[in-house]
Amino acid sequence: MDVFSVEEVDIPAGEKIAVKTGLKLAIPEGYAGFVWDKSGLALKHHLKTMAGVIDSNYRGELMIVLTNLGKEPYHVEKGSKIAQLIITPVASPEIEEGIVADDTERGTAGFGSSGTV
Repeated sequence: MDVFSVEEVDIPAGEKIAVKTGLKLAIPEGYAGFVWDKSGLALKHHLKTMAGVIDSNYRGELMIVLTNLGKEPYHVEKGSKIAQLIITPVASPEIEEGIVADDTERGTAGFGSSGTV
């Protein structure tokens, strides 16, 4: 779902701001909302969404944290698309403390160990 700004605001280069949407959600238990970038804003204006998980028990206004990674200020128009929202089921497994003893091909290797850089 596209998410729109209900305010006009400027985001200076290198800064972040929480943009109001005017939306209040009641996401069902067992689901969560995930905020994602708009591809055009990311590519053309270097805008990145942050703080992108909405729990099912949150009832405040949905605010979209936008970070301007570009070198120029960005002006958000009232009524403009600023993000996308995906609501999807989420698992809530029971967590048990223990020792992970099973080996995998990757093992304990970290970033870049799967062959992609």
